[in-house]
Amino acid sequence: MSPSADLPTPPLSSCTKVESKQASKTPLQLISQGTPLPSIPTFLSFASHRAAILSHMAGAFRVFARKGFTEGMSGHISVRDPEYPHLFWTNPLARHFALLRASDMILLDYDGKVVGGNTSRPANGAGFLIHSALHKAREDVNAACHCHGKAGKAWSAFGKKLEMINQDICYMYGEAQGVYEDFGGIVFEEEEGRKLARALGEKGKGLVLKNHGLLTVGGTVDEAAYLYTLMERSAEVQLMVEAAAANGLKKIIVDDEAAEYTFRMASDPETLYWEFQPDLEYEVELMGNVFDDFDEEKALFCS
Repeated sequence: MSPSADLPTPPLSSCTKVESKQASKTPLQLISQGTPLPSIPTFLSFASHRAAILSHMAGAFRVFARKGFTEGMSGHISVRDPEYPHLFWTNPLARHFALLRASDMILLDYDGKVVGGNTSRPANGAGFLIHSALHKAREDVNAACHCHGKAGKAWSAFGKKLEMINQDICYMYGEAQGVYEDFGGIVFEEEEGRKLARALGEKGKGLVLKNHGLLTVGGTVDEAAYLYTLMERSAEVQLMVEAAAANGLKKIIVDDEAAEYTFRMASDPETLYWEFQPDLEYEVELMGNVFDDFDEEKALFCS
């Protein structure tokens, strides 16, 4: 027997106990004091799943409109079809975000052919090249958002990542955020879309597109939409901080340990899904669920 074999096991420190308690819970459970929020919804059929995600997609556009992310015909969201993963839904060109309904969405294949949904209007050609490249490159990317919001466009002129200057932007810590530096005008070439997907990388959640704006992705349209609102607001805050720093105030960056911990505890798919629900519920309360009108029988799936 070794000399130390009969020594008592030292008690767990309070810090160890806290870490052990955290390890047994998901981030969503940790943020819920009491009965935790439920997980991301699951569905009994592809039809019910499709109707739900298109409703949330239309709701996301309504939220974006209320937050002022519109700019002419610019801006698009895509959502991968739950039954046919090589197809994705997107919005019609030149229809205001605040007017969009689930029934307005267009179903495209990777060749750009309209294969279902709304056939009365075209999709955004540049948006198709961007979103098809993202969906092809990353199987985990079920949704992507890109708009021309004011703050995002302003910050994109610097061609830099958003800095970890507050708790919220730590949701985009490390590899979660990238910069696309090869702006060459409106995206009309497939290679441009592929380069953009490469800039996002294998773990990216959001991109600053130099001289262009912002782009986010997620496992749900709710996650991608929330991250877009987060990046747009964070760009606005960063510009305010930069203005204050230019007048002599010292800017303090969140240290890596704290930023990584915040990312790990808050930037998971379930938490990010729920981060978007307050804005979505507010939109429903103000306007009614008028955007939830998808009819599976009128989906017009083409052969």
